[in-house]
Amino acid sequence: MLPFQSIQEAEASLGRNMTIGETLWFKYSANKSDYFLYCHNTIFLFIFYTLLPLPYAIAELLRSYKVDRFKIQPKVKHSLRQMFKCYKDVMTVFTVAVGPLQLCSFPVVQAIGIRTGLPLPSASEMFWQLLVYVLVEDYTNYWLHRMLHSKWGYDKIHRIHHEYTAPIGYAASYAHWAEILILGFASFLGPMIVPGHMITLWLWMILRQMEAIETHCGYDFPWTPSKYIPFYGGAEYHDYHHFVGGKSQSNFASVFTYCDYIYGTDKGYRYQKEVFAKLREKSGGKYEISMEDLKAE
Repeated sequence: MLPFQSIQEAEASLGRNMTIGETLWFKYSANKSDYFLYCHNTIFLFIFYTLLPLPYAIAELLRSYKVDRFKIQPKVKHSLRQMFKCYKDVMTVFTVAVGPLQLCSFPVVQAIGIRTGLPLPSASEMFWQLLVYVLVEDYTNYWLHRMLHSKWGYDKIHRIHHEYTAPIGYAASYAHWAEILILGFASFLGPMIVPGHMITLWLWMILRQMEAIETHCGYDFPWTPSKYIPFYGGAEYHDYHHFVGGKSQSNFASVFTYCDYIYGTDKGYRYQKEVFAKLREKSGGKYEISMEDLKAE
């Protein structure tokens, strides 16, 4: 809750006129508690996880050639019933584990110094903080993910997530509740190290969810903006990890590819990429080649 009764009082404290963004933030947050503002993360979790995978789900049901040619594993089809079950199972985990944890973790947010007041962070400040968050998350997630591929970690926890050898958008968070909490720590570590504004935290959690859904969508669209991000893995990169399954010791990274390259856990993927390129050349550049074709080769 902001310690100002009016816009004039806030501007007097800042020593300048508020920006449009700051005015909107004042009008929205002035009478809301910091706890309620933090709870928006839980609201966003349910809303964005419901809406963002919808276009991919519709594409999966329609199976139009214009879209289907970009499907990474075109021989695998998911029914509406299967996708709804996946969605329902994830929402159950969110309701009984993730949501309550987020709602109870507010004291940690206060302790590390996530602020809700004025002034709002500049665009450059948000950019550099988000860059730190994604780098910290990616590196931490890499090692936690590798740990989950140990025999005990896989058999007891991670095998649930790998039930989808051909992932779909709704399967991004289809996992054991313990795995969601373990990997969730990696997402929260960056804000703990470099605390910022609540809006930056909101944006980070939304971007992280968007990235997870994209990498599990099952489609490799050439127009995806993330393809212009250096060292970005993407859907094809992570799809290979699911295709190999429980025995996979490749492509552990959540966002970028440099950890897998540095630690030598992308050799199988790079080899398959070479085979894939040869098969596409033989087929005249068509997209219908599937992972099954790679295995057959």
